[in-house]
Amino acid sequence: MAQYLITGIAGFIGSNIARALLARGEQVRGIDNLSTGNRANLVDIGPKIDFHEADILDTDAITKACKGVDYIFHEAAIPSVPKSVKDPVSCNRACVDGTVSVLVAARDAKVKRVVYAASSSAYGDTPTLPKREDMMPNPISPYAVAKLTGEYYMSSFYRCYGLETVSLRYFNIFGPFQDPTSPYSGVLAKFTTQMLKGEQPTIFGDGETSRDFTYIDNAVSANLLACHAPAAQVAGKMCNVATGTRFTLKETFEILKKLTGYTGTVAYAPEREGDVKHSLADVSKAAECFGYKTLVDFEDGLRRTMEWYKTQG
Repeated sequence: MAQYLITGIAGFIGSNIARALLARGEQVRGIDNLSTGNRANLVDIGPKIDFHEADILDTDAITKACKGVDYIFHEAAIPSVPKSVKDPVSCNRACVDGTVSVLVAARDAKVKRVVYAASSSAYGDTPTLPKREDMMPNPISPYAVAKLTGEYYMSSFYRCYGLETVSLRYFNIFGPFQDPTSPYSGVLAKFTTQMLKGEQPTIFGDGETSRDFTYIDNAVSANLLACHAPAAQVAGKMCNVATGTRFTLKETFEILKKLTGYTGTVAYAPEREGDVKHSLADVSKAAECFGYKTLVDFEDGLRRTMEWYKTQG
């Protein structure tokens, strides 16, 4: 039985990866400083995991967490474009210094592979769609720069030290356990919970902004596949994780109206600094490298997400 470490385990994606591993009977350890993660995300799995409440920048803590670990899913970050615009220093420490800290500890502990949560924000606002991995990066926000830097460190540690790494560029992941109360939460978490309560949601911009919204089960599947694919196919590489489809915010609002029964209208506000206008992924490389495919499409994912938020009151 392998030992897995998840950084940022109390976060949205980290906690979902943990559930998937536990369902397979694996041993799961997690580290989280709870700055953006939520202990409530671990309530149902707490007794089954080895949880370390600590910061990945704490050398002793991350060294201890990596001891005896076979594989790492590195999800820890401050996952917010607007927050990075307001505070680029904290973003850099969490996303860049934190990533280097994890990689050094993983190298020294002889971890077999590190799978890294990269970001589609690295592509920036170039007009070419879909986004392919061989396109020149064009990051806009400090968050995008930090996550892209993490990719380069992943590749560097594979080339310099032989530590197997895989970077997965997430495209707007959504689903259960995503916190809708944070000012930096994803748009779908906010829209869904607001509309269920009959509250008016707000679109930043003209509503024509489009995203390749990706349900959480797809991201979890990609992580597990990338973790165990042959090294020759994935080590040192980066792949998109998405659905290969896109919806505008206006379209998303209309779909959620039908699902939630919301009868009101939507408000509009100015576009936010650092936001990308359009996002759509080519996922053929992930399919080729580790057999990735979309398990849950956008509308089904929205329905599942809404049903989960309804159970949470």
